[in-house]
Amino acid sequence: MQHTYFQSIEYHPKEQPIPLDEVLAQLAFNQDGLIPVITQDTETKQVLMMAWMNIDALKRTLNTRRVTYWSRSRQCYWVKGETSGHVQLLVNLSFDCDGDAVLCEVHQTGAACHTGRRHCFYLKVEEDHVRVTGEYQKVEEL
Repeated sequence: MQHTYFQSIEYHPKEQPIPLDEVLAQLAFNQDGLIPVITQDTETKQVLMMAWMNIDALKRTLNTRRVTYWSRSRQCYWVKGETSGHVQLLVNLSFDCDGDAVLCEVHQTGAACHTGRRHCFYLKVEEDHVRVTGEYQKVEEL
């Protein structure tokens, strides 16, 4: 991992921009060329889902403002909402302090989860058991 780069910019003056290509080149993609992405509703701050991007999906997201992931199961690009209509429009994109995770703040239309739930984190841990929260409603997108 290339943590030294991100350590070197920890105290970078906030008024001075850093070239995007420079930062993208230092991101810590895994051995499969992927980086984890947390997607959050920009208004409610609710975490909607976790998925993966490769460098091209990241660039597509920045260029189109439509969140594009890399589907590990289908081995292809996945523009959120392309088939379901449950679109994620990018509001802000941030990298964490180590350059090994992405945060996408989005305007979410409809459900973020393939189950039709608003978010993917509907399995709530309570002491010694898990409870399913939210209503299941199948949508056409994984």
